[in-house]
Amino acid sequence: MSDAPPAKPRPRVVAVIPARGGSQGVPLKNLEPVGGRSLLMRAVTACRKSELIDEVVVSSDHAGIQEEARRAGATVVVRPATLSGNTASSESAVLHAITEIQGDGEAPEVTVLVQCTSPFMDPEDLDAAVGRVLAGEADCAFSAVESHAFLWKYGPDGLIGINHDPSFRPRRQDRDTEFRETGAFYAMRTDGLRRHGRRFFGTLVAQRVSDDHAMEIDTPDDLHIARLRAAVLEEQERIDGLPVIDVDTLVMDFDGVHTDDRLFLTEEGTESVRVSREDGMGIKLARQAGLKMLILSTEVNPVVAARGRKLQIPVIHGQSDKAQALKEWIAAEGLDPERIAYVGNDVNDLGCLRMVGWPIAVANAHQEVMDLARLTLTKSGGSGAVREVCELVISAINAREAGKA
Repeated sequence: MSDAPPAKPRPRVVAVIPARGGSQGVPLKNLEPVGGRSLLMRAVTACRKSELIDEVVVSSDHAGIQEEARRAGATVVVRPATLSGNTASSESAVLHAITEIQGDGEAPEVTVLVQCTSPFMDPEDLDAAVGRVLAGEADCAFSAVESHAFLWKYGPDGLIGINHDPSFRPRRQDRDTEFRETGAFYAMRTDGLRRHGRRFFGTLVAQRVSDDHAMEIDTPDDLHIARLRAAVLEEQERIDGLPVIDVDTLVMDFDGVHTDDRLFLTEEGTESVRVSREDGMGIKLARQAGLKMLILSTEVNPVVAARGRKLQIPVIHGQSDKAQALKEWIAAEGLDPERIAYVGNDVNDLGCLRMVGWPIAVANAHQEVMDLARLTLTKSGGSGAVREVCELVISAINAREAGKA
């Protein structure tokens, strides 16, 4: 039996994401999708992937943002109106959130202020900043990129140099390193944050991040550029030209996905639909690969359940609120929404698409569905779309298993 004292538990670290509903540059910016996931979802996911962050808290005054935060796996703190106006500081929201989650317990030793405006945040950068604060190197570590820009401003006599002498232009390698704050995250000692009421205090260090991770979204143009960049990143992650849909679960709408969205009606009133045999084979192959699947539909016609029995996968149909039904099913099954793909075709799928890590549209989907989707398939509903998505997921499963070998 060892006489060594028990290991001291690591200090608690909490990330707080202020996400009010009143953003002005881009209305409801925090819910805007980039690469098929909202900015809020991307921020929460980055924090949850961190090795050192123990809890992710979203502070918001907006019901839709609060619901999105819960879907992403964050704790929600309702932000009071007094802290939700245009003049309210992020620090005030963070301090309020810490007090709310603390209750009668101890406050976290380190608090990380995380902003939704940086969609390409790297969890390793978060860990590096938190680690420097935990190690005692700094009281605050914030994300920054090296900058070699020559800055100017207008003075009484015209333009003047801010960080340089216009009469002397040193080479880049001869200049002191400067840093541009990215605004993505700030790791701080909680006691110092409370004492000073601001994010910068004590010993400061700049946590260098790459230019690839430094983008901030403040305007509609920024949002457009971020979406283009997300599409490029998805393209780079492809295997043999195919997107890597690395998920554990596939949920599909029925009408317009398993069918071509047409209904055949006899003079006796009997309804029938047309399905694809190749889709059936795709489901069989995915089932053999161990993929968990579900058909989720508003349709009450028993043909939906009959198709599920034929394919040997579960069906939930006759649902007027598919998003609520999916939310309850995810909770009952203990699934991670980020590890779920959902395939839809019409506006009643939007709520479900926002809930998962891989929102997918069939080729003939409604434009709003395509705009939200992380991937639009090449095949239409009822014409091989299900087979296509099954093969993509199976290829990711095989690649993952090969990596374990």
